Amino acid sequence: MRTNDAQMLVLCALADGPLHGYAINAAIEKLSGERLGPGSLYGALARLESKALIEPLEGEGRQRPMRLTAEGHEVLEREVRSMAEVAGRMFEAAVPDRIGYLDRLAGTDQARSYKQVMLDALAVRPGHTALDLGCGPGTDLAVLAEAVTPSGTVIGIDADPEMAARARERTADLPVVDVRIADAQALPLADASVDRARTDRTLQHVADPAQVLAEARRVLRPGGRLVMGEPDWDSLAIDHPDPEISHAYTRHITERIVRNGVIGRQLPRLATEAGFAVPAVVPVTSVFRDTRSADRILGFQRNAERAAAAGYLSEEATGRFLDHLAEGTFFAAVTLYVVVAEVAEAGAQPSS
Repeated sequence: MRTNDAQMLVLCALADGPLHGYAINAAIEKLSGERLGPGSLYGALARLESKALIEPLEGEGRQRPMRLTAEGHEVLEREVRSMAEVAGRMFEAAVPDRIGYLDRLAGTDQARSYKQVMLDALAVRPGHTALDLGCGPGTDLAVLAEAVTPSGTVIGIDADPEMAARARERTADLPVVDVRIADAQALPLADASVDRARTDRTLQHVADPAQVLAEARRVLRPGGRLVMGEPDWDSLAIDHPDPEISHAYTRHITERIVRNGVIGRQLPRLATEAGFAVPAVVPVTSVFRDTRSADRILGFQRNAERAAAAGYLSEEATGRFLDHLAEGTFFAAVTLYVVVAEVAEAGAQPSS
C-alpha cells in the first residue's frame, strides 16, 4: 500500500475500527514509524470525508471519532489487493533451485568483484595443485584450470552428488580438473599434497567450519595458501523508515536461515587457531540500489514470510517491509570478507 500517502495511511489506521484524530495519528506512527503533521492529518481527514470514504460518529470537535464507510473499506481492500499483485510481480516467492541460484549469483557484478579479489589473492601458478572446497556446479573450476595450465591439477570437492555431477559435465573438456564427491570436513587427500585451496561461501553452511580449516591445513604444502570468501550476514543493512523492522529481518537471516551467519568475521580467528598465518583480510561490500536485482539474491518475500512465521516480524510489519521495498527508494548492503591464510614455509621460524 502507498504508506507515503496521507489519505491511505488514515484509511489503514481506521481499518480496525473508529478512532479520533489523536488516536489515528498514533496508529499511523505505529504503521509508518512517524506521525503526520497536523495540517497533513486533518487535510487528509477532510478530503476522505468529502469523498465519503470516512464518516464521523457522535463527538465534539476534533475528538469526534471517524470510521470507514462501506466505500472506504472497498477502496482500502482494492489498494491492498493491488499492492499484493505488485509485490507478487516484484518479489520472487518460490525458492530457486540451488544450481540455478548459484549460477545467477555468479553472474552478478557483486560476485564477479569479490571472486576477482579471491583469485588475485590465491596467486595460482602453472603446475600448482589447486583445491576448490565446495565447488558447487563448477562455477570457478575453469578459471583455476586456466591458471594452473596443463602442467597443474584442479581438484573440486563437493558433498552434493548433484552439484558434483554438474561440475563434471561443465569441465568434461578440461583434463586437469578432477571433481570428487567428498566431505570438506574429511578430505580424501594426502597430507601436504595441495599448493592452493579456496572456499567460496561454503563455510557458512558446513556443520564444523573449524574442522574444514584443520583439513585444509593438513593437505596444504609448506608455503601453501588458503583463500576464503565468506559473508557476514549480520552486516546486512536494508534501509526502511522503521529500522527495527529491517534489523529483525537481518536477525532472522543470521540466526535462522544461515547455519553460520557471522562466519565472515570469525575466519581470521578460526584460521589462526587452525595453525595458519593470516596476512590479509579484505572486506568486499556489495551495494544494491535496485530492488529486483537484490531480491534475486536475498529473496525478500520468502524470507520475510519466514521471519513472520518464526516470530521475528509481525504480519503487519512484514507487509510494511515489503511495501517499502516495492515502492520506496531502495538501498541494501552486505559485507563479505576475503581472508588469506598461509602455511609457513618449511624451516621458517614463527614470527615473534
